[in-house]
Amino acid sequence: MIEVRGVTKRFGRITAVDDVSFDVRKGEILGFLGPNGAGKTTTMRILTCFIPPTEGTATVAGHDIFKEPLQIKRKIGYLPETPPLYPEMTVVDYLNFVARIKGLSGSRRREQVEKVFETCAITDVRDQLAGKLSKGYRQRVGLAQALVHDPEILILDEPTAGLDPKQIIETRELIKALAGQHTIILSTHILPEVSMTCDRVVIINKGRVVAEDTPEALTSRLQGSQILSLTVEGPEESVRRLVSSQPGVVGVEVQSSENGVRTYRIETTEGQDIRRELAARIVEQGYGLLELKRSGLSLEDIYLQLTTSEERVAEDREGETGSSEAAKQDSGEPPSQQTDVEQ
Repeated sequence: MIEVRGVTKRFGRITAVDDVSFDVRKGEILGFLGPNGAGKTTTMRILTCFIPPTEGTATVAGHDIFKEPLQIKRKIGYLPETPPLYPEMTVVDYLNFVARIKGLSGSRRREQVEKVFETCAITDVRDQLAGKLSKGYRQRVGLAQALVHDPEILILDEPTAGLDPKQIIETRELIKALAGQHTIILSTHILPEVSMTCDRVVIINKGRVVAEDTPEALTSRLQGSQILSLTVEGPEESVRRLVSSQPGVVGVEVQSSENGVRTYRIETTEGQDIRRELAARIVEQGYGLLELKRSGLSLEDIYLQLTTSEERVAEDREGETGSSEAAKQDSGEPPSQQTDVEQ
């Protein structure tokens, strides 16, 4: 449904997006994850044909962003981080106005406007001025304007930014309900947003894609071993010795301790399930087995691991460049000319 190939965007000497490529399949929710300033919004604006890339290309719903921008705009609904509302208009007037701009008329327009009122749960504010709405309702009305023409693709930039916990849960549920009927790209820097809402994730850091997969596949790929969480009541040293002696155990550490009950993080050989044998041995010794379960890397662990690795690579490259320049100066060679390539 969406194909992005080698997209780069420069603003003068600053490279906001650097050789980004990824795909989005029909009907899925793709999480576009990265910190503030990583290049997420710039990529969204390129896909909505708001700005062109400096290099590379993309197709959206089979249309090229350079050759057919109008056709793309007809097939997408876009919710920017700040919803594009007119504060002096009532919600119903605003949505009718947007529907007309997007080419709807007559009964079709009225049907779609009423449909998004129900879908986005904003019927009770239909006659209120947009400027008087709470943050949560502004986000809902912003989503309604993106949906009003029933687009094939939704591009949502930080859709839960600034919402309270209840509003975040409601917005997530609404987005998940739209999957299948619409292909969705959800841009965010909030880690739980992706794990609770998205089918796949693209992680971007400093304008570059550092990973693309499902959260589960990323965990399996990066972890390299199986992690178990064991909660047991018993003497720490005895439990630690018992666990460490179990074939397949690579490492054991205490994560928490309270009133004689401790939770251990156990690292085991990849592909080896020791839970049955370990549980039997713990019970045989008369210790209180309270919990034994698999425990993988969290999305936060994955993100930190990927971005830290990326930063270290960049630092190593800078160090190599510096060493090379120093060597040239020692040998009497002129230093290299600095180019306009941004970080």
